[in-house]
Amino acid sequence: MANYIVGDLQGCFDELLLLLQQANFSASEDTLWVAGDLVARGPKSLEVLRFIRSLGDSAKVILGNHDLHLLAVSLGLFKVKDKDQTAPIFNAEDKDELLDWLRLQPLMAEHDEFVMCHAGVSPQWTLEDARKASKQISEILHSENWPWLIESMYANQPDLWHESLDGIERYRYIINAFTRMRFCFPDGRLDMECKLPPKQVNDGSLVPWFQLDNRIQLEKPVLFGHWAALEGYEGEDVIGLDTGCVWGGHLTMLRWEDKQFFTQEALQSKQGTQ
Repeated sequence: MANYIVGDLQGCFDELLLLLQQANFSASEDTLWVAGDLVARGPKSLEVLRFIRSLGDSAKVILGNHDLHLLAVSLGLFKVKDKDQTAPIFNAEDKDELLDWLRLQPLMAEHDEFVMCHAGVSPQWTLEDARKASKQISEILHSENWPWLIESMYANQPDLWHESLDGIERYRYIINAFTRMRFCFPDGRLDMECKLPPKQVNDGSLVPWFQLDNRIQLEKPVLFGHWAALEGYEGEDVIGLDTGCVWGGHLTMLRWEDKQFFTQEALQSKQGTQ
């Protein structure tokens, strides 16, 4: 029995199947951990949702920013963008079942030996803080009040965590940290704008969240996606798995037990820029 962790799928269904075949993944014996952003930009988001949902307990899924935005579109808050290629989901007979299933996924999933989230864990959080934060959002997403949360999450403030944050400001920071974070300012504030590779930001103005000097070290490594410009990253206690398949790169999956990486090149360039 093995645990496989895969980076952002973003509708790259064909590549996912080839990757699972390459690794000899068995749905009856193994577990597939999906690091968020199941949908958007790639051509087969509907197929990805159906397949991952069909795995039942053999799949561990967390929400990414594109998944949350899909829920916002489902509420009529935004129109489907052509570049997101998610229209087939809303034309599907099983759309309600798929969207309800997606909404019930957490922002962080935990294994005995690692944690997985889409963008990362706030550098100001302990592992217990992260657990509580993920649980708080899940409780709302599981309730009748979930549309309010989705409607209210679109803002970049507050950008610094403190325990006194309350209400939507608290929830918004949690969502941004788990699903949108890349760089931080040296004082720990989240930067929500820059998507460049770290090597192109070398003036000290911004620091990758996992390299911040005063970051709280967790008891487990953090596995994450979201940051395609990293082109994959393996640090002492963090592993980045988004290698930009949807942008013409490749899809990456890690088998945890022996730390073997599996890659599948994009079958075609699907998007030009992030």
